[in-house]
Amino acid sequence: MKNRIVSIDIFRGMTVVLMILVNTPGTWSNVYAPLLHAKWHGYTPTDLVFPFFLFIVGNSIVFSYQNRSVNGTTYRKITVRAAKLLFLGIFLGAFTLSFPFVKDFADIRFPGVLQRIGIVFFFTAILFINLPWKTLLGVSVVLLVGYWGLMELVPVNGAPSTLERAPNNLANYLDVTLFGTHNYKPDYDPEGFLSTIPAIVSALLGTFTGRIITSEQPKKANILMGLGGALLLIGHLWDIVFPINKALWTSSFVLVTAGWANLVLALIYYLTDVKGISFGSIFKYAGANAILLYFLSSFISKLMGMIPVGDRSLHAWLFEMVYAHNGISLQLSSLLYGLSVVAFYALLAYVLYRRAIFIKV
Repeated sequence: MKNRIVSIDIFRGMTVVLMILVNTPGTWSNVYAPLLHAKWHGYTPTDLVFPFFLFIVGNSIVFSYQNRSVNGTTYRKITVRAAKLLFLGIFLGAFTLSFPFVKDFADIRFPGVLQRIGIVFFFTAILFINLPWKTLLGVSVVLLVGYWGLMELVPVNGAPSTLERAPNNLANYLDVTLFGTHNYKPDYDPEGFLSTIPAIVSALLGTFTGRIITSEQPKKANILMGLGGALLLIGHLWDIVFPINKALWTSSFVLVTAGWANLVLALIYYLTDVKGISFGSIFKYAGANAILLYFLSSFISKLMGMIPVGDRSLHAWLFEMVYAHNGISLQLSSLLYGLSVVAFYALLAYVLYRRAIFIKV
């Protein structure tokens, strides 16, 4: 664990902790608004979490490959890691309690969070080890502008394109055409095919920040603050004509979320790596096994939703028996349930870290 950049470890841990919190409320019918995704256009704090993780994937690629020679083994390791993430994601989508513990093929969701992480990691890593940063910047611009053009200009079945949740939305149309019943919803998937293209840029922007942090530049925190502010400004200006939208992973969404990621990371970097202030150790522990914690939390949450207790699931029974009968609002009860789940995985992360158990995908 030598030569670690503390701020990156804390930022990664904070992100995975937030992922667990927003994914495991006591009841989805009573959740505070900031812990829910935006209904369509716009964004909430929750909408920042997944792009933050992809941004950190880009940071990690720099640390892993910047000063290493590239050969066949490098490509093999990148491919194997991406394949493992794809497999774990498909497993989560396919698992059920009924023997043989696999859903009917038509009901298995193909896209997903881990699948997108795997695909984004693969293409970002391949681009990073083969192209100089100026070319990567050009690739990022082309992908973002190109995606905007596709979404705005390409007609769907003869109908003008739309950015609303409708059959003539190009991203939604392609997801239904390619995946059929294997989507998150019948008409779209938030981790769908076309929207994965700009998601790659979320990680590419993370590689630029990773280069800054690993460089000899003075006042790195100031540079990250300036970069974050610029990305936020450009993203919000772009929002006027290409709305910020997580489900579509619009180009404005990419820039705005990367802007916030740089600002948050700049603050953590300044406090920890510049000023040497010690805080956030529990996040550092969580960040050391981020994918493991996310996978376990998703799998166990799915199990608890499947295991019956009377006419309810184990999840619903536990929430109603322990959290929903204490004289406080259901929203607060729901949040307390989620915080309890987070506390459990934080404790697990602490034990794994202290025992030097680091499970990498």
